[in-house]
Amino acid sequence: MEYRSLPPGQVTTTTAALACGVQPATIRDWVRRGVLTRMGGTPKRPIYRLADVLAARDAPKPTRPGQRA
Repeated sequence: MEYRSLPPGQVTTTTAALACGVQPATIRDWVRRGVLTRMGGTPKRPIYRLADVLAARDAPKPTRPGQRA
């Protein structure tokens, strides 16, 4: 179940993924890596600021040893 209505500038994981052209798992990975921060919601239904999502999309991502380029 998605939120019925969010204040302007706030998005769910699914909407954030659509805005960036990635899978929702990528948004969750950015949060886990510290590239993106949740602004509210619940643990199962986090909410993000759209500006933060777009900044995370353009930010350099940390790499892991042995990660493919």
